[in-house]
Amino acid sequence: MSSPDSHSGSAIKGALCLGALGVVFGDIGTSPLYTMRECMAHLPAVERIEGVLGVLSLMFWSLVLVVSVKYLRFVMRADNHGEGGIFALLALIHSGTETEAHKAHHPRGLGFAVIMILIGAALLFGDGIITPAISVLGAAEGFNAISPDFEHYVPVMACVILALLFYFQKAGTKRIGGVFGPIMLVWFAALGVMGLWQVAQYPAILRAVNPVYAFHLLCNPPSMVTALLGSVVLGITGAEALYADMGHFGRKAIAVAWYGAAFPGLVLNYFGQGAYVLAHPHSTENPFFALAPQGYARAGLTGLSIIAAVIASQALITGAYSLTQQAIQLGYFPRLKINHTNAEQSGQIYVPLVNRILAIGCIVTAASFGSSDRLASAYGIAVTGTMAITTIAYFLVIRRNWHWSLWRALPICGLFLVIDLAFFLANARKLTDGGWFPLAIAASVLAIMHTWKSGRNAVFERVYGNNVTESELTNIARSHHVTRVTGGAVFMVGSSEGTPIALLHHVKANRCLHQTVVLLSIMTEEVPTVDEAEQLKLRPIGEGLWRAIGRYGYMQSPDVGALMERIKAAGVPINPQAATYFFNREMILHGGNAPMWDWQKSLYSFLTRNARPAKDYYQITPSQIIEIGLPLQL
Repeated sequence: MSSPDSHSGSAIKGALCLGALGVVFGDIGTSPLYTMRECMAHLPAVERIEGVLGVLSLMFWSLVLVVSVKYLRFVMRADNHGEGGIFALLALIHSGTETEAHKAHHPRGLGFAVIMILIGAALLFGDGIITPAISVLGAAEGFNAISPDFEHYVPVMACVILALLFYFQKAGTKRIGGVFGPIMLVWFAALGVMGLWQVAQYPAILRAVNPVYAFHLLCNPPSMVTALLGSVVLGITGAEALYADMGHFGRKAIAVAWYGAAFPGLVLNYFGQGAYVLAHPHSTENPFFALAPQGYARAGLTGLSIIAAVIASQALITGAYSLTQQAIQLGYFPRLKINHTNAEQSGQIYVPLVNRILAIGCIVTAASFGSSDRLASAYGIAVTGTMAITTIAYFLVIRRNWHWSLWRALPICGLFLVIDLAFFLANARKLTDGGWFPLAIAASVLAIMHTWKSGRNAVFERVYGNNVTESELTNIARSHHVTRVTGGAVFMVGSSEGTPIALLHHVKANRCLHQTVVLLSIMTEEVPTVDEAEQLKLRPIGEGLWRAIGRYGYMQSPDVGALMERIKAAGVPINPQAATYFFNREMILHGGNAPMWDWQKSLYSFLTRNARPAKDYYQITPSQIIEIGLPLQL
């Protein structure tokens, strides 16, 4: 007889698999809405049966090699304490090349690996605007299959759906997350059943599993093959989500969801669409919606498609929130307001500014392009660029961290890179047709991240380049020229060994110092989370001065108030509710010799003025804060 614990464990595993199906596979799961239609539109001038079999073979082996082999078999093994994604690879690369002493005393530079990862992250932001727009547009176009009279209203309906989707983001995903998995299970089941019915009518379509058909199609003139590959890649967009969302569900749950529902549903549907295309050679309908009979069945499929598209969009939107939080914590993005929408799950967050930018971008995109086939010309280049960067970063990890030999690492990553670059170059032809759009978004995001990190490094060098040592600080504290006043003060320090400029300015101007002084540094580690027992490091300096270091992961938000309570409990004579918190208020001036372009200095100054103040980011009562101006010439 099975124990209650085994039943509970099975239920938890089942819930994880169902949740993974709803969140991770939303994007790739809605690809059948438009992928086959686009492939048929760019099919080379070959014999139709051979052409359709070749397209299906390309789509099948792309799913196998990219999703099953590259991500599930290899890349997802490169996890950073269970977390995946582009920034997890960056953290792994750094952990394999730098010592703890170097990380403690030197700000992070902007070398090749960092720039490459930032480009990949910026491309994901561009994808975050394109994907919701094309998914919702593709689903709303199901009304065209019901009646041509709906054609002029599709963009309007798509914009309304997107507006409502972004409006309700502030409520968080906790309430609606529970239904994502079951709905997507119904969706993939519907995909499989519709496809299976058509395959049963034309079983010869299964010959497309033979890769020879794909090879023969690739032997056509390069110009034709390039256009076709640019459409085939639409079937694997969303594969990056497997890796990015690994921390929420785990590699095993994602693999079970893929092989148990997503993969068979997608393959059967694509093969069913191929069978329909061969059986109806003169049809101009979207083969996806044509799989359902006219009437209530097609209307029901359209409604289910819209729901699935909303879920796919939700996955990309929450991914953009998480990516923003990681970039902020790692110092590559200005501080923004982050709302936690679920007290039980720290990863469920809402970033108001990012939400507004995504909403505006998605709605303008849907309204401007007007249809999924026109938007498909702008889709794919950002995704394939990120995939190629992921392959290169994975190669660096297995070489530096896992110490794989070159003969072992190169064939695997070389195969993946050939596939990635083939898709990327195929999409590069779309630049003039709309492919510039996600690249422009990515370039803007990259400029912000690079400028912010470069500016922070320049400020770090100027503030802590000629640092006052701790022994010099204790001499200042015991000087008879400095009056010690009752109470406690907390000075925020950007370096774990630095002396805050605010403290020196305060002593110089007021000739006094509190009896208890805590030099508090908030450090972000390149791991997703830091256990509570390891978050605080505390040591006395002398003369009533203490050094405290709060350590957080890049998926955590610092809470200085809670940290100060722990410092008090550790024996420091300070009342956190009555203490005064001192911050530097940077005032950026031009004319310095910082290694930045003039436009970057202007942009950094603008970002500094508009970033969320550190005092708000650290959750401290405003009445306890004093800011001291710090002019800095870059």
